[in-house]
Amino acid sequence: GDWDFWADRKDRRLAVTVYQSVMITFPAAVPAVLGERLRFPWGGPVGFLVILFGEWVNRYFNFGMWTYFPINFVFPTGAVHMAIFLDVVLMLSGSFLFTAVIGGLGWGLLMYPGNWPIIAPLHVPVEYNGMLMSIADIQGYHYVRTGTPEYILMVEI
Repeated sequence: GDWDFWADRKDRRLAVTVYQSVMITFPAAVPAVLGERLRFPWGGPVGFLVILFGEWVNRYFNFGMWTYFPINFVFPTGAVHMAIFLDVVLMLSGSFLFTAVIGGLGWGLLMYPGNWPIIAPLHVPVEYNGMLMSIADIQGYHYVRTGTPEYILMVEI
C-alpha cells in the first residue's frame, strides 16, 4: 500500500492495519516450514530479507531508473526487528498457535516504533511559503504522483 511506498505517506493515519497484515504472511510461513522441518530459529528474518531484496530491486529500477523519482523518497519499510520478535516468540514458546497470537500482535505493534527513527526527519516542521508544513508534505508537493483520488495528497493544515 501507500504506507510502504511513499515517504510522505508514512504517518500515523495509514500505518495502522493493512501493512502488517499483508507483510506477515511470508515471514510467518518461512519459520513454520524451517522451524518444523529443520529447527532453524531464524526463518522470519530470512523470509523478510528475501522480500526486502525484491522490494529494493523494484524501487531502484521502477522508481529510480524508470520514473526518476528520488530513491530516498520511496524506501521500503524495515521489518527485520519484527521478524526477529516473531522468531523469538516461536523459539521460546515452541507453539505455532501462541506465536500466531502473541507474535502476530508484536509484529503489528513493533512496526511503527521500529521505523520511527527512519521517518522522524521527514516530520520536522518547516515554514514553506508562509505555511507550516512537514518535509514529507513539501516533497509530496514537489514530486507529484498519479492523479487518481487515492493518490491525491491531502495535507493537514
